[in-house]
Amino acid sequence: MNSGLVVDSPSALEFQRAIRDRIGDSQLRAIAGELSLKSAALGELLSEGSFELNRAALRQMLGWVFATRRRSDELLDVLGPGLLAEAVARLLWSGAELSERIDDFDAALSALAGVPELSRCRFDLPFELLHFTSPERYWLWTRWIFEPEAGTGALTLLTTGESDLGAATTRGALYLNIGRAMALVEETGKAVGFSAVGPGPFGIDVLLAAVYGLYMHTILRLRMTPEFNRVTPALPDVVRRLLGVYHLEV
Repeated sequence: MNSGLVVDSPSALEFQRAIRDRIGDSQLRAIAGELSLKSAALGELLSEGSFELNRAALRQMLGWVFATRRRSDELLDVLGPGLLAEAVARLLWSGAELSERIDDFDAALSALAGVPELSRCRFDLPFELLHFTSPERYWLWTRWIFEPEAGTGALTLLTTGESDLGAATTRGALYLNIGRAMALVEETGKAVGFSAVGPGPFGIDVLLAAVYGLYMHTILRLRMTPEFNRVTPALPDVVRRLLGVYHLEV
């Protein structure tokens, strides 16, 4: 229930000031617009009844997800297009409970657990597909939003207090916890006055990506040499990469 979770409003407001100084409202709105394009593309590609069960369509689907875009062919080689297509269809259109669908998807992609460089793909993929095909119904969850083993991510930078956020025993159950935490952040933002781009299904995505991108930039600048920092991607590019819209030509 996340009953002990509280939004750290002063920190959130400070993050918002820093984000607006480094990115600006027009850039934030542009990124939200790019997420709308991503959602429309995935929604069309993965529409029930017309989803093509072939490697080309699956490769296009994987190209929209930051964690999978550079690993598309490896994923398809390990899993096989048929297995992945069936897992996606059950995730999106099965009549089972949401948590069950997520756990079923994880089980279907269990072969990736034995390939360390592909394990991140298995983590992020189901939630990207759910969120961007039905953004008003499902929320985004990636490692940079909340990594349960380490207890890190953008959500932890905006909240405080005791919480059972990472205490769920299955990923399906944990996804429901993440949704409640994100709803809390979004509602508090409306009441207190912090928000990256205002209302809409992608405002919370942009806010969390910008918070995490700013955190990454700050840590890098403290730890790395000036030469390294000069070639670090600009913050808007980091946000776009995290959200999978850095190159919309995919």
